[in-house]
Amino acid sequence: MATVEELKLRIRELENELIKSKQKQSDAEHHLRPKIVKMSAEVVDSNPYSRLMALKRMGIVQDYEKIRSYAVAVVGVGGVGSVTAEMLTRCGIGKLLLFDYDKVELANMNRLFFQPHQAGLSKVEATHNYNITTIDNFTHFMDRISHGGLEEGKPVDLVLSCVDNFEARMAINTACNELGQIWMESGVSENAVSGHIQLIIPGETALLILTVYLLFLPYLLQRKAAERPKQEAVQEEEEEVVVHEDNEWGIELVSEVSEAELQDASGPVPDLPEGITVAYTIPEKDGGSGETVEETDQSLEELMAQMKKIKELSQRH
Repeated sequence: MATVEELKLRIRELENELIKSKQKQSDAEHHLRPKIVKMSAEVVDSNPYSRLMALKRMGIVQDYEKIRSYAVAVVGVGGVGSVTAEMLTRCGIGKLLLFDYDKVELANMNRLFFQPHQAGLSKVEATHNYNITTIDNFTHFMDRISHGGLEEGKPVDLVLSCVDNFEARMAINTACNELGQIWMESGVSENAVSGHIQLIIPGETALLILTVYLLFLPYLLQRKAAERPKQEAVQEEEEEVVVHEDNEWGIELVSEVSEAELQDASGPVPDLPEGITVAYTIPEKDGGSGETVEETDQSLEELMAQMKKIKELSQRH
């Protein structure tokens, strides 16, 4: 006898098969637009590429039609990958290879192009629905990159990493390095308000592993430090280390003043109580000839006038 959980799982599988059959029937009933043989810059309602061809007229790109000759592999069809795949399709990319092992969830409805009735279905049912980090799937993943181009047997032109985990990033990095494949790494921060994009050319630019260490190692260390149990910090008083003139580096302090000059600039040390010292002493004044100037009752103006007369007389002689 089957358990209740097994029956529920079987009912879910049957519902998914019913949804698939309805989708196929709906696609068959609707008229599909035939492929446009040549891109035209004519601005008419029936031309889906007229606005894109304006990039060529503005000189932003030289030959926009070449986009139809490129093949791009998108790994991860989540918040970044689904928008990337949709925009590449709207731009007229020649071929898309989608890789994802996840299923559609109702939580994806706010940012992905899936519809609620597709919940439970694989995100890439028609392409590559597997985990690239396993050994067998990784080998097939490398084979599709090297032989899944627009022309079968040729490599893709670009690989876009839109995954959300470290293991898948490392798998893409390993595959592209071994094949010499140009690829782009992308990611979104946990708060969803910032992100990063990096072009990686094997043999020319920095490897992904170096970028991961530079960008994420400080963040990981902070998280680990925050997860550790807090211990009461005991502050120890550090003793001040006295730096003497004799030290292990051989540094010696040399005064620019000689002993004789120091003695001439110093005066007698007064008698002071024990424990008190002076920073410097005042040298004794040189008495000279001992002549003194007598006091006078003359004002400053009169003295200035006398000095002026003496100066004039000395200039005449």
